[in-house]
Amino acid sequence: MTQTSENVTWLTQEAYNKLKAELAHLTGPARAEISAKIAAAREEGDLRENGGYHAAKEEQGKQELRVRQLTQLLESAKVGEAPAADGAVAPGMVVTIAFDGDEDDTLTFLLASREYASSDIETYSPQSPLGSGVIGHKVGEDAEYELPNGKKASVKIIKADPYDG
Repeated sequence: MTQTSENVTWLTQEAYNKLKAELAHLTGPARAEISAKIAAAREEGDLRENGGYHAAKEEQGKQELRVRQLTQLLESAKVGEAPAADGAVAPGMVVTIAFDGDEDDTLTFLLASREYASSDIETYSPQSPLGSGVIGHKVGEDAEYELPNGKKASVKIIKADPYDG
Protein backbone atom coordinates (compact mmCIF):
# COMPACT_ATOMS: atom_id res chain seq x y z
CA MET A 1 0.00 0.00 0.00
CA THR A 2 1.04 3.59 -0.05
CA GLN A 3 1.50 6.40 2.36
CA THR A 4 2.51 9.75 0.93
CA SER A 5 4.47 12.25 2.96
CA GLU A 6 5.94 15.30 1.25
CA ASN A 7 7.58 13.94 -1.91
CA VAL A 8 7.98 10.34 -0.73
CA THR A 9 5.50 7.58 -1.49
CA TRP A 10 5.73 4.54 0.77
CA LEU A 11 4.97 1.24 -0.97
CA THR A 12 4.97 -2.37 0.08
CA GLN A 13 7.31 -4.56 -1.97
CA GLU A 14 4.29 -6.16 -3.63
CA ALA A 15 2.84 -2.78 -4.66
CA TYR A 16 6.22 -1.58 -5.93
CA ASN A 17 6.63 -4.74 -8.03
CA LYS A 18 3.11 -4.38 -9.47
CA LEU A 19 3.70 -0.75 -10.51
CA LYS A 20 7.15 -1.58 -11.89
CA ALA A 21 5.60 -4.38 -14.02
CA GLU A 22 2.92 -2.00 -15.32
CA LEU A 23 5.62 0.50 -16.30
CA ALA A 24 7.64 -2.21 -18.07
CA HIS A 25 4.55 -3.28 -20.03
CA LEU A 26 3.68 0.30 -21.01
CA THR A 27 7.22 1.12 -22.16
CA GLY A 28 7.68 -2.20 -23.96
CA PRO A 29 4.87 -4.23 -25.56
CA ALA A 30 2.15 -1.58 -25.16
CA ARG A 31 4.32 1.14 -26.73
CA ALA A 32 5.17 -1.11 -29.70
CA GLU A 33 1.48 -1.99 -30.12
CA ILE A 34 0.33 1.64 -30.22
CA SER A 35 3.14 2.54 -32.65
CA ALA A 36 1.93 -0.25 -34.97
CA LYS A 37 -1.66 1.05 -34.75
CA ILE A 38 -0.53 4.57 -35.65
CA ALA A 39 1.57 3.29 -38.56
CA ALA A 40 -1.33 1.20 -39.90
CA ALA A 41 -3.75 4.12 -39.63
CA ARG A 42 -1.24 6.45 -41.29
CA GLU A 43 -1.16 4.16 -44.33
CA GLU A 44 -4.92 4.59 -44.77
CA GLY A 45 -4.37 8.04 -46.25
CA ASP A 46 -5.54 11.55 -45.39
CA LEU A 47 -4.75 12.04 -41.69
CA ARG A 48 -7.20 14.95 -41.25
CA GLU A 49 -10.19 12.65 -41.69
CA ASN A 50 -8.69 9.45 -40.33
CA GLY A 51 -10.57 8.54 -37.12
CA GLY A 52 -8.41 5.48 -36.43
CA TYR A 53 -5.26 7.59 -36.57
CA HIS A 54 -6.61 10.23 -34.20
CA ALA A 55 -7.91 7.59 -31.77
CA ALA A 56 -4.52 5.84 -31.76
CA LYS A 57 -2.70 9.14 -31.18
CA GLU A 58 -5.04 9.94 -28.27
CA GLU A 59 -4.46 6.49 -26.80
CA GLN A 60 -0.72 7.03 -27.16
CA GLY A 61 -0.97 10.34 -25.30
CA LYS A 62 -2.85 8.74 -22.40
CA GLN A 63 -0.37 5.89 -22.29
CA GLU A 64 2.62 8.25 -22.21
CA LEU A 65 0.99 10.29 -19.43
CA ARG A 66 0.64 7.10 -17.37
CA VAL A 67 4.32 6.26 -18.08
CA ARG A 68 5.33 9.69 -16.70
CA GLN A 69 3.08 9.27 -13.63
CA LEU A 70 4.49 5.83 -12.86
CA THR A 71 8.07 6.97 -13.42
CA GLN A 72 7.66 9.87 -10.99
CA LEU A 73 5.88 7.68 -8.44
CA LEU A 74 8.53 4.96 -8.55
CA GLU A 75 11.40 7.49 -8.42
CA SER A 76 10.04 8.89 -5.13
CA ALA A 77 9.02 5.49 -3.70
CA LYS A 78 10.41 3.99 -0.53
CA VAL A 79 9.68 0.32 -0.01
CA GLY A 80 8.50 -0.70 3.44
CA GLU A 81 6.30 -3.11 5.29
CA ALA A 82 2.53 -3.32 5.22
CA PRO A 83 0.85 -1.66 8.21
CA ALA A 84 0.62 -3.67 11.43
CA ALA A 85 -2.70 -5.25 12.35
CA ASP A 86 -2.75 -3.40 15.68
CA GLY A 87 -6.14 -1.71 15.30
CA ALA A 88 -4.67 1.72 14.53
CA VAL A 89 -5.76 3.30 11.26
CA ALA A 90 -2.92 3.79 8.77
CA PRO A 91 -2.53 3.99 5.00
CA GLY A 92 -2.84 0.55 3.46
CA MET A 93 -5.72 -0.52 5.68
CA VAL A 94 -9.34 -1.37 5.07
CA VAL A 95 -11.27 0.80 7.51
CA THR A 96 -14.89 0.56 8.60
CA ILE A 97 -16.41 3.63 10.21
CA ALA A 98 -19.82 4.43 11.66
CA PHE A 99 -21.21 7.90 11.05
CA ASP A 100 -22.20 9.80 14.20
CA GLY A 101 -21.79 6.59 16.22
CA ASP A 102 -24.71 4.91 14.38
CA GLU A 103 -23.47 1.35 13.84
CA ASP A 104 -26.13 0.83 11.14
CA ASP A 105 -24.77 3.72 9.02
CA THR A 106 -21.29 2.45 8.14
CA LEU A 107 -18.74 2.87 5.36
CA THR A 108 -15.89 0.49 4.56
CA PHE A 109 -13.04 1.83 2.45
CA LEU A 110 -9.39 1.34 1.59
CA LEU A 111 -7.15 4.11 2.89
CA ALA A 112 -4.59 4.38 0.10
CA SER A 113 -3.44 6.43 -2.85
CA ARG A 114 -5.46 6.43 -6.06
CA GLU A 115 -3.01 3.91 -7.52
CA TYR A 116 -5.01 1.29 -5.62
CA ALA A 117 -8.48 2.44 -6.55
CA SER A 118 -10.52 -0.48 -7.82
CA SER A 119 -14.13 -1.41 -8.32
CA ASP A 120 -13.85 -3.93 -5.48
CA ILE A 121 -13.62 -1.37 -2.67
CA GLU A 122 -14.03 2.37 -2.36
CA THR A 123 -10.67 4.11 -1.90
CA TYR A 124 -9.99 7.28 0.09
CA SER A 125 -6.67 9.08 -0.04
CA PRO A 126 -4.78 9.59 3.23
CA GLN A 127 -4.79 13.30 2.27
CA SER A 128 -8.59 13.47 1.91
CA PRO A 129 -10.55 15.08 4.74
CA LEU A 130 -11.93 11.73 5.90
CA GLY A 131 -8.61 9.93 5.41
CA SER A 132 -6.55 12.46 7.33
CA GLY A 133 -9.24 12.60 10.04
CA VAL A 134 -9.09 8.87 10.82
CA ILE A 135 -5.33 8.22 10.52
CA GLY A 136 -3.80 7.27 13.85
CA HIS A 137 -7.11 6.56 15.58
CA LYS A 138 -7.71 3.10 17.00
CA VAL A 139 -10.72 0.81 16.74
CA GLY A 140 -13.41 2.06 19.12
CA GLU A 141 -12.24 5.67 19.05
CA ASP A 142 -14.10 8.64 17.61
CA ALA A 143 -12.50 10.77 14.91
CA GLU A 144 -13.47 14.11 13.44
CA TYR A 145 -13.00 15.51 9.95
CA GLU A 146 -14.06 18.63 8.08
CA LEU A 147 -16.88 18.51 5.53
CA PRO A 148 -16.72 20.54 2.30
CA ASN A 149 -19.09 23.12 3.85
CA GLY A 150 -16.61 23.73 6.69
CA LYS A 151 -18.63 21.88 9.35
CA LYS A 152 -17.15 19.02 11.35
CA ALA A 153 -18.39 15.43 11.16
CA SER A 154 -17.73 12.69 13.67
CA VAL A 155 -17.18 9.01 12.94
CA LYS A 156 -16.37 6.00 15.08
CA ILE A 157 -13.66 3.57 13.98
CA ILE A 158 -15.30 0.13 13.88
CA LYS A 159 -12.59 -1.92 12.18
CA ALA A 160 -9.10 -1.43 10.70
CA ASP A 161 -7.30 -4.30 8.99
CA PRO A 162 -4.33 -4.38 6.60
CA TYR A 163 -5.43 -4.60 2.94
CA ASP A 164 -4.62 -7.99 1.47
CA GLY A 165 -5.82 -7.41 -2.08
